Amino acid sequence: MSCGGEAAESSDDRSVSSEEKDCPSSNLDTSKDSKSGEDSSSESSSESDSDNEEPKTNEELGEVSAEGASAQAEEWGDKESPTNHFNSECVKIEPHCQHCNAENKHNEQVTPRLLSRGQFLLKVDTEGVYECTETGLIFEVNRKVDIKYCVLSWSKYADLVVKPWAVGGPMFDVKCDPACLTSIQFPHSLCLGRHDANMTFRVLHVKNSEASLECIVDHSATHVRWHVSSLSPVGPVIQSEETLYHHGAVILYKVIDQNPSLSFRVYVATNNESYIKDIAKAVKHSSKKFMKIDKPPVCLKLLEHGKKYRLVSEPEADITPEEIEFVDGSLLKLKSYIEVYLEQPMEFKLLLVETDSDEIVWKAKLRECDWVQHDQSQNVSKRSTSGKRRRKVSNTLPEEEVSAKRMKQVDTSDGAKTLLTDDQLITLAGKLGKEWREIGIDNLELDRSDIDDIRKKEENVTICKFRMLKKWQDKELSNATVQNLYNCLKNVSAEVQDVLEGHLVQFVH
Repeated sequence: MSCGGEAAESSDDRSVSSEEKDCPSSNLDTSKDSKSGEDSSSESSSESDSDNEEPKTNEELGEVSAEGASAQAEEWGDKESPTNHFNSECVKIEPHCQHCNAENKHNEQVTPRLLSRGQFLLKVDTEGVYECTETGLIFEVNRKVDIKYCVLSWSKYADLVVKPWAVGGPMFDVKCDPACLTSIQFPHSLCLGRHDANMTFRVLHVKNSEASLECIVDHSATHVRWHVSSLSPVGPVIQSEETLYHHGAVILYKVIDQNPSLSFRVYVATNNESYIKDIAKAVKHSSKKFMKIDKPPVCLKLLEHGKKYRLVSEPEADITPEEIEFVDGSLLKLKSYIEVYLEQPMEFKLLLVETDSDEIVWKAKLRECDWVQHDQSQNVSKRSTSGKRRRKVSNTLPEEEVSAKRMKQVDTSDGAKTLLTDDQLITLAGKLGKEWREIGIDNLELDRSDIDDIRKKEENVTICKFRMLKKWQDKELSNATVQNLYNCLKNVSAEVQDVLEGHLVQFVH
């Protein structure tokens, strides 16, 4: 390409917009003594490693060169996570914005496989434009190719984002043969409905301990399209003469302890997958234990850079701090949050409002079932083991033998013929991963049209999973027992099995 980074080969006849042709080359100063100056490939590997506790083989830790990417694609597939359910840290939140939701509906939607350390593998058989359902990335390919990619943290590259540039969306590490990719479209977290004309997008491309600002082909209301020059950590950045408006998300975590009081962390974030992943990591490595409260995260109104917001509780709770000024914290390692504390457990409402206008930006009602069901299932699961620590089943055992070992731990008496309540189904729905659509078709034997009808309602994803389980109940009628559901979902994940085993023990005793 004609600016920043490696130039495109002269034989490349792919069209480039005038915006790209006129873009001057821009290399960023990376001489600062910081982590950002390390080799980009080693950084992206360590980024992924920190999110995973599984043993790592030498092959898994090795980088994949552009020339050898296609040859090693099958090896990537072999390293798929045993349970094949998506990491809850990787959360794509659709913007609650009619202007932005209208974009990219024509692209072919494809669901990747999840490999170890939060990495995705996407296999496409022919040229075309494909949109990843899990990350929002859009790949324009010119031939059959296997693409491996993962979400990175912007905080690792904080010293490379120099004002007046700011983070515009998630950062990714993409690996494949670059010759197979015509372009990549990166999702951004901004709403361009009112001030598109005075914005400039670039792509920050980290290569060999240096970073350059590369020009883009064009941008839309949801994505930034980049002509692929080479592959290493990349992400969109933006320069604007006006105030930035972000699609926002509010994410809740509850402290798990023995106290009767309630304590929550409330994160107000940009709809940026890198940011949301960083929040999950911060919670995971906290000295306290947390559970995620599943409430619709999307803000009803755009978050404005520099504007002040406050959190309101009904009935009143202790809230610290009382007010926050919203800024994109993608470059910060420490993520700010609001603490909510109630002395006694009770139902309550949370509202995020603009301080100036008192307009409601986000709201949710928290009920006792949002956290009590989780605690009960954990306690029942512990009782079912009779105080003994469950041994980890070796992954080398055949799948049938693993299932047989788990089934021996479950009482299959007549008590297991009881049907699950709606509250119990909601709890179970929260444990299903992002591959719930495939589970509905493959495990519960629902029609694809049923799943499509559920998705069209565009409800909270947990509600969609709940409706899928209810659909199975309606189909099975008296056969929709806990035991039968356990049998259907026995190969999904250990977490789902633990919940169902807890219900089996509860009904028996």
